[in-house]
Amino acid sequence: MRALWLIPLVALVACGPIPVQRAEQQCLGRAQLAAKPRGMVSAGVTSGGNATGGLKLEVSSDYLLGRDPSAVFDTCVYQKSGVPPTRPLYSFPEWKG
Repeated sequence: MRALWLIPLVALVACGPIPVQRAEQQCLGRAQLAAKPRGMVSAGVTSGGNATGGLKLEVSSDYLLGRDPSAVFDTCVYQKSGVPPTRPLYSFPEWKG
Protein backbone atom coordinates (compact mmCIF):
# COMPACT_ATOMS: atom_id res chain seq x y z
CA MET A 1 0.00 0.00 0.00
CA ARG A 2 2.87 2.35 0.75
CA ALA A 3 4.34 1.97 -2.75
CA LEU A 4 1.22 3.20 -4.57
CA TRP A 5 2.72 6.67 -4.93
CA LEU A 6 5.43 5.13 -7.14
CA ILE A 7 2.98 4.27 -9.93
CA PRO A 8 2.45 7.86 -11.16
CA LEU A 9 6.17 8.54 -10.77
CA VAL A 10 7.12 5.55 -12.94
CA ALA A 11 4.56 6.60 -15.56
CA LEU A 12 5.99 10.13 -15.60
CA VAL A 13 9.57 8.92 -15.97
CA ALA A 14 8.56 6.66 -18.87
CA CYS A 15 7.38 9.73 -20.78
CA GLY A 16 10.70 11.53 -20.39
CA PRO A 17 13.21 12.18 -23.15
CA ILE A 18 15.29 9.36 -24.57
CA PRO A 19 18.93 9.53 -25.75
CA VAL A 20 19.27 11.30 -29.10
CA GLN A 21 20.92 8.29 -30.79
CA ARG A 22 17.96 6.07 -29.89
CA ALA A 23 15.53 8.75 -31.07
CA GLU A 24 17.36 8.98 -34.40
CA GLN A 25 17.08 5.22 -34.93
CA GLN A 26 13.37 5.23 -34.04
CA CYS A 27 12.64 8.20 -36.31
CA LEU A 28 14.35 6.74 -39.41
CA GLY A 29 11.32 4.54 -40.10
CA ARG A 30 8.93 7.46 -39.81
CA ALA A 31 11.05 9.49 -42.25
CA GLN A 32 11.15 6.56 -44.69
CA LEU A 33 7.35 6.33 -44.62
CA ALA A 34 7.17 10.09 -45.27
CA ALA A 35 9.27 9.56 -48.41
CA LYS A 36 7.21 6.73 -49.90
CA PRO A 37 4.69 4.06 -48.94
CA ARG A 38 5.97 0.63 -47.97
CA GLY A 39 4.31 -2.57 -49.08
CA MET A 40 4.54 -6.30 -49.56
CA VAL A 41 2.74 -8.72 -51.86
CA SER A 42 2.69 -12.46 -51.27
CA ALA A 43 1.39 -15.36 -53.31
CA GLY A 44 1.63 -19.09 -52.91
CA VAL A 45 0.00 -22.48 -53.00
CA THR A 46 -0.83 -24.57 -49.93
CA SER A 47 -0.03 -28.26 -49.67
CA GLY A 48 -3.71 -28.89 -50.43
CA GLY A 49 -3.42 -27.08 -53.77
CA ASN A 50 -5.28 -23.93 -52.70
CA ALA A 51 -3.95 -20.57 -53.84
CA THR A 52 -3.13 -18.00 -51.17
CA GLY A 53 -2.19 -14.37 -51.42
CA GLY A 54 -1.86 -11.21 -49.46
CA LEU A 55 -1.15 -7.50 -49.64
CA LYS A 56 0.23 -5.26 -46.94
CA LEU A 57 0.56 -1.52 -47.51
CA GLU A 58 1.76 1.13 -45.06
CA VAL A 59 1.07 4.77 -45.89
CA SER A 60 1.76 7.56 -43.41
CA SER A 61 -0.11 10.81 -43.00
CA ASP A 62 3.24 12.58 -43.49
CA TYR A 63 3.43 11.09 -47.00
CA LEU A 64 -0.18 11.97 -47.81
CA LEU A 65 0.40 15.57 -46.68
CA GLY A 66 3.60 15.81 -48.74
CA ARG A 67 5.88 16.55 -45.80
CA ASP A 68 9.63 16.62 -46.32
CA PRO A 69 11.16 13.41 -44.85
CA SER A 70 14.11 15.37 -43.44
CA ALA A 71 11.79 17.78 -41.61
CA VAL A 72 9.74 14.82 -40.32
CA PHE A 73 12.95 13.22 -39.02
CA ASP A 74 14.19 16.42 -37.34
CA THR A 75 10.84 17.07 -35.64
CA CYS A 76 10.50 13.45 -34.49
CA VAL A 77 14.01 13.36 -32.98
CA TYR A 78 13.46 16.67 -31.18
CA GLN A 79 10.11 15.52 -29.77
CA LYS A 80 11.55 12.25 -28.48
CA SER A 81 14.92 13.46 -27.14
CA GLY A 82 14.51 17.18 -26.51
CA VAL A 83 17.55 17.97 -28.67
CA PRO A 84 18.05 18.24 -32.44
CA PRO A 85 19.54 15.32 -34.40
CA THR A 86 23.32 14.91 -34.31
CA ARG A 87 23.48 14.68 -38.12
CA PRO A 88 21.19 15.08 -41.14
CA LEU A 89 18.82 12.33 -42.17
CA TYR A 90 20.57 11.76 -45.49
CA SER A 91 23.88 10.90 -43.80
CA PHE A 92 22.50 7.70 -42.23
CA PRO A 93 23.53 4.54 -44.12
CA GLU A 94 20.12 3.04 -43.27
CA TRP A 95 18.32 5.87 -45.11
CA LYS A 96 16.45 4.55 -48.12
CA GLY A 97 14.66 7.62 -49.42
